[in-house]
Amino acid sequence: MAIIEVDGLRKSYAGRPVVDGVSFAVEEGEIFGVLGPNGAGKTTTVECVEGLRVPDAGRVRVAGIDPATDRARLTEVLGAQLQESHLQAKLTVREALTLYSAFYPTPADWRPLAERLGLGDRLDARFGKLSGGQKQRLFIALALVGAPKVVVLDELTTGLDPRSRRDTWKLIEEIRDTGVTVLLVTHFMEEARHLCDRIAVIRAGKVIALDTPTGLIDAAAGGTEISFVPSRPLTGDELAELAALPGAGPTRTDGEGRVSITGTDDTAAPVIALLSGRGVTPRRLRVEAGTLDDAFLDLTDEGNDDPNDRANDKANDKAKEVTR
Repeated sequence: MAIIEVDGLRKSYAGRPVVDGVSFAVEEGEIFGVLGPNGAGKTTTVECVEGLRVPDAGRVRVAGIDPATDRARLTEVLGAQLQESHLQAKLTVREALTLYSAFYPTPADWRPLAERLGLGDRLDARFGKLSGGQKQRLFIALALVGAPKVVVLDELTTGLDPRSRRDTWKLIEEIRDTGVTVLLVTHFMEEARHLCDRIAVIRAGKVIALDTPTGLIDAAAGGTEISFVPSRPLTGDELAELAALPGAGPTRTDGEGRVSITGTDDTAAPVIALLSGRGVTPRRLRVEAGTLDDAFLDLTDEGNDDPNDRANDKANDKAKEVTR
């Protein structure tokens, strides 16, 4: 059953669309990722889910609640760790967790949560004295202290060291296992692949792909690349035969004679068998699995400076100035 429903969401700033017909549904108990280049519209999309922005058009529901018209009920089921947050500098970690717990009728016990996030020995430290990573862990704790059904995590592990990052991932997986739904916005591809059940990729205000991490890799990046130096130059017909193998894509040959072909995990064996049948030995054979980074770059064409993305960046900056 979908606990988050976004259908035809639209939001414009100064007459320019930043979110342009975004639709997706998140199942209960799922970790759902939202990826996209800077200025793609992902943060605005999530802020509409959180009730921080009112859509121009479209339908958003969280556990059946309209975030734009019923913020009070929404706060009972949704917790959020924002991309940028601040607390009073003199507020201690203990005071912040106690204060936020008081906002909810049935909060979680913040003490084990603080321990799990590495804040157990910093309870009496003032917010202004915390490191960047400690502040980040505190905001994650504050997002979870209300025992929400849905938690939104925007740039979850920014500022965390590798060990803290892995510990945080484990905590999020444990939270998901209790039935909490997680909406995760991240630029960290390893994090998205490790945590997410499904991912929506947004570019220029539109969802351009929605699949599992593995599905995105296989569809957008070819999944696996097989490369080798043949013991003799391949003929055009032989290259065409390689490209015609099940799951294979076009072949490429570089200036040193290395042949590369994209495919799936099952493509390597047929490639080797075909070459053997033609009396060709594949030297310096290399089989490399595709990555979510590859898929992301392929889907978003990150190397190009898209004018729509630049416009969205400017629109988002202007909106933030108005909000301040």
